[in-house]
Amino acid sequence: MLHVDFHEIAENEKVTVMVPVDTVGEAAGVKTDGGVLENIRFRIKARGLAKDLPEHIVVDVTHLKIGEAIHLGEIQAPPGVELIGDKHVPVIAVAAPRTEEEEAPEAAEAAAGAAGEVEMIKEKKEEGEEGAAPAKGAEKAPAKGAAAAPAKGAEKAAPAGEKKAAPAEKKK
Repeated sequence: MLHVDFHEIAENEKVTVMVPVDTVGEAAGVKTDGGVLENIRFRIKARGLAKDLPEHIVVDVTHLKIGEAIHLGEIQAPPGVELIGDKHVPVIAVAAPRTEEEEAPEAAEAAAGAAGEVEMIKEKKEEGEEGAAPAKGAEKAPAKGAAAAPAKGAEKAAPAGEKKAAPAEKKK
């Protein structure tokens, strides 16, 4: 550890902390239908007196079926503790199981999509290297009214553009 801060709080002062969420039981959707229990939020924000704040909040998931969720508003807070946040946010859910057949096409699409994105980025870089971007910057600079500064900026952009444009002209 590099640094530790200690804060003294009064007995009657409410504090806000992040409290871990623990589950109890086995969800019906997991047990009978082969669903997957998902912890969407591992910690939730709670406010109360330091003596009332729990170390963790326990949620019973035995009644959950596939497609059902427990939202923040449905969780019972200990006495003297208030759970903070949007009451409609799911905390724990049971999702339908995914088969290998469903996962394989999605993985292939993701790989193809990633390869396609790389190619598009490459194309954009090639266009920028040919001098398209410096030309736009040179057009905007004279409109500002400072004659000396744009000339310097244009000179800086021109050699880079000339170096790459010159071989293209030789090919033509």
